[in-house]
Amino acid sequence: MYRTVSTVTTRGGVPTDNVDSVVTLDQVPRWNDVEYRSSLEYENEDPSFSNSYFPDPLTSPGEESSINGMVSRFPVDHEINSKIYLWRGQPWNLEVDAVVNSANENLDEANSSQGLHAAAGPGLAEECATLGGCRTGMAKVTNAYDLPARRVIHTVGPKYAVKYHTAAENALSHSYRSCLELLIDNGLRSIAMGCIYTEAKNYPREPAAHVAIRTVRRFLEKQKDKITAVVFCTSTSSDTEIYKRLLPLYFPRDKHEEEVAIFKLPADVGDENGETIIDERKIRIKPLPKKTTPKPPQAPVELPVSDVGLVRRNSSYLDTYLDPAFMSLIKDPDQKRQEQWEKTAQAQGGWNCAKMFGFGDLGGPPLSAAEEYSLHSRYLTKANSLNLSEIAEMKIVYRGGVDSEGRPVMVVVGAHFLLRCLELERFVLYVVKEFEPLIKKPYTIVYFHSAASLQIQPDLGWMRRLQQILGRKHQRNLQAIYVLHPTLHLKAAIFALQMFVDNVVWKKVVYFDRLLQLFRYVPREQLTIPDFVFQARFRSEWWKGSYCGSQDEIRISSTVEIKYMVPSIDKSH
Repeated sequence: MYRTVSTVTTRGGVPTDNVDSVVTLDQVPRWNDVEYRSSLEYENEDPSFSNSYFPDPLTSPGEESSINGMVSRFPVDHEINSKIYLWRGQPWNLEVDAVVNSANENLDEANSSQGLHAAAGPGLAEECATLGGCRTGMAKVTNAYDLPARRVIHTVGPKYAVKYHTAAENALSHSYRSCLELLIDNGLRSIAMGCIYTEAKNYPREPAAHVAIRTVRRFLEKQKDKITAVVFCTSTSSDTEIYKRLLPLYFPRDKHEEEVAIFKLPADVGDENGETIIDERKIRIKPLPKKTTPKPPQAPVELPVSDVGLVRRNSSYLDTYLDPAFMSLIKDPDQKRQEQWEKTAQAQGGWNCAKMFGFGDLGGPPLSAAEEYSLHSRYLTKANSLNLSEIAEMKIVYRGGVDSEGRPVMVVVGAHFLLRCLELERFVLYVVKEFEPLIKKPYTIVYFHSAASLQIQPDLGWMRRLQQILGRKHQRNLQAIYVLHPTLHLKAAIFALQMFVDNVVWKKVVYFDRLLQLFRYVPREQLTIPDFVFQARFRSEWWKGSYCGSQDEIRISSTVEIKYMVPSIDKSH
């Protein structure tokens, strides 16, 4: 039924097939083969993808010896590694039990993996039309017709949006897991899987590869006896290099790779199935109260009628059903309001030193832990109910990767903060929503102050209010604030925050004048950096007369200077 086997070549160290070839698993080396490991020192066929663009996570020096007390989340497992293959080519050219087709909800030919239906013949499209579609994250199986495989498993990947990042991540994980479950349910043992995420659905390539690889790893940990081979198939050089870099993190082949992976893995690698779990959405069930041992009956004591209610209220039987933590939250509303008025009057009656220095109104009473929790909850609820896409498009605040210690990073770009075009209340709601997944565990902030002095910035009173809204989890779990290209005015403002707002949080600020200094703490590949941040170094050194770069770099810096001098000229007029 299918084509005959022809020659197999290699590209970039990864086996790849010719147009009309059928390849057996014997021709594809396993992930843990020694020969294949040496081939990972590839000669890249595409000059646009260099080793520096995709750095090897196992070549970072100076980290192997500092793993005392840390446990690997993905330990070495040679049995699992022997089932993993990496193949550069189309999955339907492989002679395996099942191949995966990434399709849309209608399972039509136009939106399926390119070339699959042409290779399988018209019978595949006819059978897909009888399935009644497929939901996102689910999978359905058909015959393979003219393909060398026995079955085709069709699955629907999710559409990606930043504000629904967790939902998209879990839906993609479920797509991979559904394919593997169908494989076992149909008595099949080998599968070739292409990249389920597609360009049309805007899913970022590398985050999606993390989800794919860790989902397969978690599934094989439970079902490795029922599956003999999982082949990751890539069709582009960029996907191939991504998988080369990420496979050692989840499928380490020796102790060295396992130790390095401890530092290179993202902070959140999901649960036992590879899915992201949000603690606030878990169902919390409190255990039933313990049964008390019945006391021997005692002779009844006659009490006055006025004391009967008091005895019942103080009964030890009722005390076993009262939650002290819940009862401690109950407070007289009038007393609470009176205390709040007194705090406000005391704060307003004092001398607001920060306001006199022009830093804004830093007065007002400090909030208790319960008040901060209530304030944060109100803002988070409102933020989740609104569409804040216009704030996200401004790229003022966005998620980065992880720092050198594996902690997630939030990036803030000061020059994008256009106060005249921004509704501050909606921006606060967006910040609360974006920071919520991070502040539950240790994280860091990277702030690019490059060219931010050209924009009007909010005063410190607003910063104090934002910190109160983010709450104490933010203050406790924030490990560092890395500030790039600070100005004297910014340092004075942060000093005022240390003096008048929070001496603990703002003591965590670390200043950097050069990007290379920042990259020691946050690797370059973990950050999406605007172009003008790179140009800011040329601009500052050009004015100081200390830059001795090439003529091309000097021309770039001159162009940047003209660009950034225009606003100041307009202001003078």
